[in-house]
Amino acid sequence: MTKLDALIKIITKEHVYIQMHNYPDQDALASAYGLQALLGGRGIKSTVCYTGRIDKYNTLRMIELLHMDIYNNNEFSMDPEDEIIMVDGQTGNVNMVNFIGRKVACIDHHPMQEVSGYRFYDIRSELGACSTLIACYFVENHIDVPVEAATALAYGIKMDTANLSRRVSNLDIDMYCLLYKKADKDILSSFENSSLRKKDLLAYQEAISNLKLYGRIGIAKIGNDCSEAIIGSISDFLLTVSEVDFTLVYSYRVGGLKFSVRSESKVLDAGRVIKEALLGFGDGGGHATVAAGFIPNLNTEREIDETARLVEQRVVDLVMNAE
Repeated sequence: MTKLDALIKIITKEHVYIQMHNYPDQDALASAYGLQALLGGRGIKSTVCYTGRIDKYNTLRMIELLHMDIYNNNEFSMDPEDEIIMVDGQTGNVNMVNFIGRKVACIDHHPMQEVSGYRFYDIRSELGACSTLIACYFVENHIDVPVEAATALAYGIKMDTANLSRRVSNLDIDMYCLLYKKADKDILSSFENSSLRKKDLLAYQEAISNLKLYGRIGIAKIGNDCSEAIIGSISDFLLTVSEVDFTLVYSYRVGGLKFSVRSESKVLDAGRVIKEALLGFGDGGGHATVAAGFIPNLNTEREIDETARLVEQRVVDLVMNAE
């Protein structure tokens, strides 16, 4: 029995929900899109859903050009008996809203959390992208990958592994090569040419102006209401500074502080650092190289500034002590 067979076996409804993490990125979208195609081929209808906002331009272009049919939480009605398959995230994660349906399955590439509530799970933290997992389902079941799905999955792998350079496994590379051959090269190229908007440049300007260096740590506040995608992109950008191998970037948004963390150090686990730094205030986690966190319910400027300073100091102390 393949992984796809095992997944199909535990589904009891003719329709399921495929839930992405809040503010889904290219890998989450591609994984959900590919899984939807696989389920459809087995006669199971599905709705791809999320909460939050998608505001990075090339992600919006991806949705438009590949004709992705996705729904925000205010665009559908879910019942407690509805079945949910989670992709690119897990129950209990700070970036995974708790929809009222039953979380029956999980397909993910992040560190494993509590899995006892699932009927099926396929969680492989050694992989750089969740899209790789979905691509494997096509290959293992000898299912031809549609051009649109191949394009999405290839882009998902490319983006989540920083052009096959970060946290990438041999399987990620193998699946990317297979998908690239089947993908629409013109559409892939168009994604590369539409990654930033003019307003995004202001966030980069803020990051450069506010950058603080503590040894090899780079910390930057980038203004208010920046998208999750831009916060992460700037965190990656700061790693290109030769004096930096650990970054903390944050922005005030949606009633709280959103943090993005990156690590190129072999002794510093980004997920563990941000989780410990936010202890008692919020929650965070992720991979050893890429992580994020959020502190909710901060409403006054004083609260925001004091909390941000405390988190900065905690991160500096944790990193310095680890080194």
